[in-house]
Amino acid sequence: MKWVNRMEEQWITSVGIDIGTSTTKMIVSRLKLIRTSSAVSIPRYEIVERELVYASPIYSTPLLSDDEIDAERIWDILLREYELAAISPSSLKSGAVIITGETAIKRNARHILHLLAERSGDFVVATAGADLEGLLAGKGAGAENRSREARGAVANIDVGGGTANAAVFLRGRPVGTVTFHVGGRLIQVDSNGIIAAISPSIRPWLDACGFRIRVGQQVSFTLLKEICAEMCRDMLDFMTGFKHPRNDKALSELILGDYGLAVPPIEEWMISGGVGLLMEKAAPANMAEMAVHGDIGPLLAHSLKETLARYPIKLTQPDQTVRATVIGAGMQSTEISGATVHLDASELPIRNLPVYKLPITNATLEHAAVLVEALHEAMKTCAALYGQESSPPFALALTGSLQPTYKSVQELAVKLAESYRIYFPTSGVLVIICENDMALALGQSLQKQVGNSLKLICIDQIKVEHGDYIDLGEPISGTMIPVVIKTLAFNDKTGGAIQA
Repeated sequence: MKWVNRMEEQWITSVGIDIGTSTTKMIVSRLKLIRTSSAVSIPRYEIVERELVYASPIYSTPLLSDDEIDAERIWDILLREYELAAISPSSLKSGAVIITGETAIKRNARHILHLLAERSGDFVVATAGADLEGLLAGKGAGAENRSREARGAVANIDVGGGTANAAVFLRGRPVGTVTFHVGGRLIQVDSNGIIAAISPSIRPWLDACGFRIRVGQQVSFTLLKEICAEMCRDMLDFMTGFKHPRNDKALSELILGDYGLAVPPIEEWMISGGVGLLMEKAAPANMAEMAVHGDIGPLLAHSLKETLARYPIKLTQPDQTVRATVIGAGMQSTEISGATVHLDASELPIRNLPVYKLPITNATLEHAAVLVEALHEAMKTCAALYGQESSPPFALALTGSLQPTYKSVQELAVKLAESYRIYFPTSGVLVIICENDMALALGQSLQKQVGNSLKLICIDQIKVEHGDYIDLGEPISGTMIPVVIKTLAFNDKTGGAIQA
C-alpha cells in the first residue's frame, strides 16, 4: 500500500492542442502530483489524477493553400481560447501541440509547431507523428484503460480527415500502432457529385483497386459508397489478420510507413476521431446528405459502422471521439521524474532530445574493461547518429536491474565522463536518464569528474526505448521534472521518419 502525504500534493496546468486535417481543437487540464513515498524513503512523485477543466469548440483547420497552414489564424484561435479558459501561457507546465493527419506534411508544419511551442508557454511540447498520434488517441478514447479489464487486446482506431491511426493495447500497455490512408477529407466532393479534390496519399490505393476517378468528374453516390466500403474492409482485414500487404498490393498502398506490425488477436475495438463522431449520426441516403461538409466523411463513417458489424469483435463506445487525440495529448502525455535528480535547471526546458538506450548490469559494472567497451561503443554510435554539434546531442538512458554500490557508481561516473569527452568534446551538457533511483548519486559523482566543464541533467524513474524523443520541463518545487516521451516527430510522404 502506498503511503501518501496529502500536505505535499499540488496541481499543475496542462494544455493539449490538436491541429488536424479537418479540425483544430484545444483542451486544458489539471494534473495532480502527490508524493507517494514515506517521509523516511527516497521521495517519489506520481501524477495520480487528471482533471479536464476546459474544452474548446471544434474549429475548421485554417489553411492558406492546399499545402500551407495559416499560422496566424491558428494563433488567433488559441489566444481567444486561452482567454475563454482563463489561463495565461506562462502558467503552463506541461502539454503538447500535435499536428496530425495530412496536416503534418504541409509545407510549413515544422515552422508552425516551433512557433506555437515558443508562444504557448514554458513547456508546451511541439510534436507530431502517426505512432504518437495513435497512442494518444487510444489513451484519450479509453482503450488503454479498457485493456486493463479485458482478457484480450483492445484496439482504438482514430479516423480523422486524412488518416486513421490505430493503437492496440494489452493489459494496459501499448503493443503496436499502425496508420492507414483512410479519412473523410481524402476525397472532396460537392452535392452534385463533382469531385473537387483527391488527396495524393489515397491515389495509389484507388489505382490499385481500379477506381479511376479524377478531379472535375461527376460520380455516383453508389460508386463513392463502394470506395468507402472497400477502404474500410482493407483496413479492418489487416487489423484482424485476414489480409496482409505482402500478398495484397492495394492494402500495401493503404498503409502509411512500415507494416511489419504483428497485430495480436483483438477482443474489443473502438472508433474515435471526427469519423467516429459521425458514426453516431444518421447515415446519409444521397449525395446531398453525404456532401454536407464537402467530403466523403459521413459516408465513410457509416461504411465503417456497417463493416465493423461483420467481424466477431465487440465494438465498444469510446470515452471520447473527436477530442480523443487532444485529450490524450493534454492529459496523458506527461510523466514525472523526481525521486533523485541532479540537474542544472538553467538548461531547461529541453525539447526533442533523441534517446539512446544502454543496458547496464551489475556484471558490467564489476568489469572495467566491459564497461569501457560498452560506453565507447554507445558514444561512437551516438556520434554517428546524432552528430557532435548539438548540446546536448542526445540523452543516454541507463537501463537494467541494478543494485549499484558506492564504488560502482564512482567507477561508472569516471568511465562515462571520459568516454563523453572523447566523442563529444564540444558539448556543454550531458543528459542521463536512469531507470533506477540512482540519478542523484550518479549526478554528484559525475559533477566531481567534470567540474565546471559540463552542465549535468541526471533524472530517474523514466522508462524509454530506442527511437524515443523526450522533452524535459522546468522543475516543479525544485526536484520534480515533467517529462514527455514521444516517437519521431514526423512521417514524410514516403512513410520514412524524420526528426522535427
